[in-house]
Amino acid sequence: MKKYLCNPLNLEYRFQIKKNVMQSEAVFREAADPTVILFKDIYYLFASMSGGFWYSDDLYDWKFHETPELPIYDYAPDVQIVNGKMIFSASKNDEKCSFFITSDPLSEAFVPVSSPFAFWDPHIFQDDDMRVYFFWGCTNNEPIWGIELDATTMMPIGEKVALIGADEEKNGWERSGENNRLSEPVTEMDKLIRSHLGTRPFFEGAYMNKHHGKYYLQYAAPGTQYNVYGDGVYIGENPLGPFKYQIHNPFSSKPGGFITGAGHGSTFQDKAGNWWHASTMRISVNENFERRLGIFPCDFDGDGVLHCNQHFADYPFALPEGKRKDINHVVPEWNLLSYGKAVTASSAQRGFEPGKGVDEDVRTWWVADAKDNAPWYHLDLGNVCDIHAIQVNFAEHCLPMPDDWGVDAWKGHMDKRLIQVKPQQTSYLLEGSADGNIWKPICDRRASETDYSHDLVCLESSLPLRYLRISNISLAMKGLAAISGLRVFGQGSGTAPRAVTAVRARRLAGGMDAELSWQSTDDADGYNIRYGITPDKLYNSWQIFGKNELTLSFLNKGTGYYLVVDSFNENGVTAGNISYMP
Repeated sequence: MKKYLCNPLNLEYRFQIKKNVMQSEAVFREAADPTVILFKDIYYLFASMSGGFWYSDDLYDWKFHETPELPIYDYAPDVQIVNGKMIFSASKNDEKCSFFITSDPLSEAFVPVSSPFAFWDPHIFQDDDMRVYFFWGCTNNEPIWGIELDATTMMPIGEKVALIGADEEKNGWERSGENNRLSEPVTEMDKLIRSHLGTRPFFEGAYMNKHHGKYYLQYAAPGTQYNVYGDGVYIGENPLGPFKYQIHNPFSSKPGGFITGAGHGSTFQDKAGNWWHASTMRISVNENFERRLGIFPCDFDGDGVLHCNQHFADYPFALPEGKRKDINHVVPEWNLLSYGKAVTASSAQRGFEPGKGVDEDVRTWWVADAKDNAPWYHLDLGNVCDIHAIQVNFAEHCLPMPDDWGVDAWKGHMDKRLIQVKPQQTSYLLEGSADGNIWKPICDRRASETDYSHDLVCLESSLPLRYLRISNISLAMKGLAAISGLRVFGQGSGTAPRAVTAVRARRLAGGMDAELSWQSTDDADGYNIRYGITPDKLYNSWQIFGKNELTLSFLNKGTGYYLVVDSFNENGVTAGNISYMP
């Protein structure tokens, strides 16, 4: 049986508490800023605020390993291989940061090597000639910096060099705000955050790859709390530059769909030589730093252009068996069957009605009433469909403050503590029916000892079903039953939607935005807008539901774009016609 992933990745995300600028406390899950590397035939995944790392033989089955010897409260952990050993570093602005080393992270502890200076968003890169370089930076007023390090002592050689910086006057996707637009502050918290952080985009998350003799220096912008958070890249002939902006940018972006954001990550190769890009995806409801992890197919095309395939990037996709045959497919293997379908529940709180669990937005959810002792959630697909997979996404809603956290866990300089109460469990029963009378269990996790809040259930063989229901819901941290997405994938019983035949595109003043509109097709659930710098490089996309217009805000000034609007529904995807927008 093939192995499937579905973003956000199905990991046991850790809880933490954070004091915000209003000095109120929020309890939420977080993992972000992922570094994935292949070391001694094992994949390692390090992420912020996780208390350790995950490891895997196949990118599918991940196990967790705690690392109490590392500064687990420091953000943006970076791990790289230097002289055959694993080097770790993480962020801390208020004191010198340390490098740690190990020969085998599963059998021996990391030990400190040196503490050269304070930095944020670190990244180490060892070149083919064995020289080592270090990159860092995470502000809205400074560039990404680089410096050479001694490969043994990890101490600086020479002076730091300013490498690349934000250019929000030319690069539309780097502008701050939701959809690259800053709204007026509404709440006191909005005003405090704005006064503390300013309005300029954050420029952060350096990562370096070398491909065919070229150096690809990657970075993230404009801010992790926005749907437009993505990764861009500059290309140079030397590890410390100079660097030139790649025309196709951002190379990683996911502004639409169920879960958005694809910034601050790492680019790596698997055992078969396939390229992947791991990055941060946002929820940012309970707290701005409420985040998850995603992984996307990635490659360098024949012209050396670094790009990802993020079309329908939160639908299930199969891990390749050996060398990947096609990275640029634009049609998912299975269609989404659950969008906007009829749902009922045992109870619901005002503003968190059952329909919020099928609206394709991870930031909205159904919540059962606090007095509901046996919550259930019921989905009617309208017709019997051929079902292949279900993704069950639970949400954290107004979590209580547990009594057993332990005050000694506070980390003063960040006003944080990581929640390491064990074991945390998420359990439920998922059933299906073709007629609403005879029910069959699909996934029984009532005795589960795991804590998956984005659980992907792939069926060994497809099932003809119309109804699904979830019951016996028990969530981690004594959370109320809450579902942000009961997402069902497979094949509907009808036909794919009609094609979009004409798109009206108007580039706006400034050159970084375009207003797009088209005639709706009444048989479409939504549209996937693909665009790029040539007709054969439509690498970027923006998926929308229930509307036929979009302000495309990712454009680079002075660059012409080709674009196409594909229509989709539960039965398939229909390609539109390519047009050019100067």
